[in-house]
Amino acid sequence: MPNANRGAVGFQSSEFEQEYERPSKSELKRQMDELQKLGAQLVAEPRDRVKRVPMPDEVKDAILMCQTITNHEGRRRQLQFVGKKMRTLSEEEVAVIQRTIDSWKGASKAETAALHALERRREKLLTDDKALTDLLTEHPQLDVQHLRTLIRNARKEQAENKPPKAYRELFQILKDLSKKDKKAASDEETDDDEPADE
Repeated sequence: MPNANRGAVGFQSSEFEQEYERPSKSELKRQMDELQKLGAQLVAEPRDRVKRVPMPDEVKDAILMCQTITNHEGRRRQLQFVGKKMRTLSEEEVAVIQRTIDSWKGASKAETAALHALERRREKLLTDDKALTDLLTEHPQLDVQHLRTLIRNARKEQAENKPPKAYRELFQILKDLSKKDKKAASDEETDDDEPADE
């Protein structure tokens, strides 16, 4: 005969089951690990970027302090402290920090794509003479003679495996032109937004 204290087959009792309204230990651990990783991402960013992130001063100070520590064990302990400080943040503050980091990733991808486009344009200038004509059509203010000299010198540097001085200078000119174009485009947008005077 089965022991009544042990419960019989098919016997169920919800009398002793507890209702949990808080997360499990595993879930809490996962959340703490995520906050620790978020803090580590901030530590890896440049100081001026971290200073612009909207967060409480004690968290920001802990992150900035961690960036200055070079000793491995000291840095590890400071990272733990950063994680502890991150756990004091509200969900809204964490969400703002996460959005800020995500926006940096998007901005850096756009910057990388723009630099690759400039590199392709420089390569085209070195391989195709028509590319220089196109560039001068877009930017008639450029010094034609200087550009031709740079292109000739860059080709010579590549052929003779010399340091790429002209090659870099050509890239810098294209980069400066790109910045001016972006500034002009943003100025035009600002002018379009302003109401016309009557």
